[in-house]
Amino acid sequence: MSYLLLILEPHGQRAQRTEAEGRQAYAEMVSFGEGLAARGLLRASESLLGDGQGVRVQVRDGQPQLRDGPFTETKEMVGGFFLLDNVTREEAIVIAGQCPAARWATVEVRELAPCSAG
Repeated sequence: MSYLLLILEPHGQRAQRTEAEGRQAYAEMVSFGEGLAARGLLRASESLLGDGQGVRVQVRDGQPQLRDGPFTETKEMVGGFFLLDNVTREEAIVIAGQCPAARWATVEVRELAPCSAG
């Protein structure tokens, strides 16, 4: 099975870190990802820019509606992800608990599912 670990960070948290704290958090996340890769579990991982760089797209009545970030309707932003392969749900939950980001954010575990036309 494949699972996505979404890193859900509180809005503004990154801006509150000192430069040294930011470098330390980044180094921990890189090390975590390297460990997953060494175990053959990691398909992909990326950090995402803050939601101030994002845009939300909706189509209503056939017309696209765009909303630029930051998105005040939400209390969290997706800060990054790890895409895991060949793990069970239980393994994915254990790995999420080992993720350094679980100390300062929420790590959401989601199983991938095939897209279907039905």
